[in-house]
Amino acid sequence: MAKTEIQVLDKTFISALSAAEINAAVEKVSDQLSRDYADKNPIFLMILNGAFMFASDLLKRTTFPAQIASIKLSSYEGMLTSGKVREVIGLTEDISNRHVIILEDIVDTGTTMHGLIPELKHKGAASVEVCAFLHKPEALIFEDARPKYIGFEIHNLFVIGYGLDYNGYGRNLPEIYILKQD
Repeated sequence: MAKTEIQVLDKTFISALSAAEINAAVEKVSDQLSRDYADKNPIFLMILNGAFMFASDLLKRTTFPAQIASIKLSSYEGMLTSGKVREVIGLTEDISNRHVIILEDIVDTGTTMHGLIPELKHKGAASVEVCAFLHKPEALIFEDARPKYIGFEIHNLFVIGYGLDYNGYGRNLPEIYILKQD
């Protein structure tokens, strides 16, 4: 299959993961979650904005009772990480004694998850696991943020599509694209 190039704002991106590959990975993760949480009544905690496509596709495939909540977090100021997580839209559901599955678009350094996981445990979660569509193991700084459930492990490259963006654009693309290196 030939690689497709697209232009998003001032950057060129090259196709990396097709919609079919994404669907297969989501199905694999759904099967893993169904085995592990079938009798646990978990709550899925979707991280906005990036995880919305992954969460939607994944949750349609789950076969067990679960609740869904969402929060919006940020550890970035412009193009750089601040190193601190600030909550933008908060969690309103009671998670006491609940198994929480965080749905994240991508885990790279782990800064966001490193800040969020202790907060959820402090609120009384019975367990907290991270389920990430993409994981960049080369970039991971915080070991406690390593996802248990992963759609794809990728190199430390800038990616867009399937919920991930470049300056707010590209989230709606059904495939994953990597930034073209000149």
